[in-house]
Amino acid sequence: MHQPVTVVTGGSRGIGAAICERLAADGHDIVVGYRSDDSSAETVASAVRAAGRRCLTVRLSTADENDVDRLFDLAAQHLGVVTGLVNNAGISGPNGRLADADAEGMRQALEVNVLGYLLCARRAVRDMSRTGGGAIVNISSAAATIGSPGQYVHYAAAKAAVDAMTVGLSKEVATDGIRVNCVAPGTIWTEFHADPERPAKVAANIPMGRAGRPEEIAGAVSWLLSDDAAYATGATLRVAGGM
Repeated sequence: MHQPVTVVTGGSRGIGAAICERLAADGHDIVVGYRSDDSSAETVASAVRAAGRRCLTVRLSTADENDVDRLFDLAAQHLGVVTGLVNNAGISGPNGRLADADAEGMRQALEVNVLGYLLCARRAVRDMSRTGGGAIVNISSAAATIGSPGQYVHYAAAKAAVDAMTVGLSKEVATDGIRVNCVAPGTIWTEFHADPERPAKVAANIPMGRAGRPEEIAGAVSWLLSDDAAYATGATLRVAGGM
């Protein structure tokens, strides 16, 4: 049995930061992958270490395959065999109607939200298939099935691609001892939203009457990475307050 070592992309803020802290509490050593916020990454790393776990921070673009390879190489060098990947890094891209969206903004969002997930999963599978298996959790969104009209249809389409990737890859690597699952959050209180008060404004449309907390997503991710979920693969766990 390997000590759990889990790579979390987009791990410096919001849902990613909550995932890092929850996994550390549950016994994982953590690699915090992040795009630009050095201070926030170090804050998360301090919280992980305060929980008694080791932590490495790596700045990267998940849409750059060389950066992804460097992330996993550093993880193996400093912490050992990587047993888990949480594909969480994402951006919304343009907000508003599709007719008004700029192509470059959509291209960047698709590169991070789809290509970045594929590149990280590709490298994780290459490593895990040689080192005894592991688990991947992709962070999708309730938007994948709702469609997010008037807000970001392109983002919803990207998350639908994540759902399809989860199903296909889970079948492809099951015999390699690698599980691939997905968590689909609804509206969560984070800095992701262009309008910081959006979670409160949409609460009335959520069956549970409130937006979710990052910690509630982190708990779902931790379960899917745990031995309790040993027979779960290809699943999408919707954590969206009933949406």
